[in-house]
Amino acid sequence: MDHRLTKWMASCRRPEIHRTLSLVEETAEATKLWWGAAAVMVWAGGWRGRKAAVAGMAALGLAQLVCNGVCKQVVDRPRPPKEWIPHDEVEDRPGSSSFASGHTAAALAFTAAVAPSWPSAGAVCAVPAALVAAERVQSGAHYPSDVAAGAAIGLVSAWLVRRLPRLVVRVRR
Repeated sequence: MDHRLTKWMASCRRPEIHRTLSLVEETAEATKLWWGAAAVMVWAGGWRGRKAAVAGMAALGLAQLVCNGVCKQVVDRPRPPKEWIPHDEVEDRPGSSSFASGHTAAALAFTAAVAPSWPSAGAVCAVPAALVAAERVQSGAHYPSDVAAGAAIGLVSAWLVRRLPRLVVRVRR
């Protein structure tokens, strides 16, 4: 199923979809999109924006650490074969392990950590986060299971960042 879905998504030939996904991926590269979103939240959101931005960046950092510092070091999964990807995006793939998607982990971690403090900002961030996840498969950088694992890592990271302070306070009592 992973192989079939990868081939199907990579074969999308609609130029407007391809351009949109490429633009979102380029913006999200090196977490630029999420740093930018956090800066806007700090500038425009007052206390709520600062709280959301800090939670989002903390979750993003944890997700990146788990994804790139642990998963990619432990699981040496090759990326989808270049022959499956009928467009030039395949040439820009990183050489690291395919498992798990760090882009997706960062996007979901940031979005899920922001949403409880500022639901409308979380909803806005959910759109590019979903596009990043789709782009990672469409570009041939990841299998859908890599993206699902990255999403799970991102969601757990957001949950931990939001819950850990309360858990620590309870333990100290």
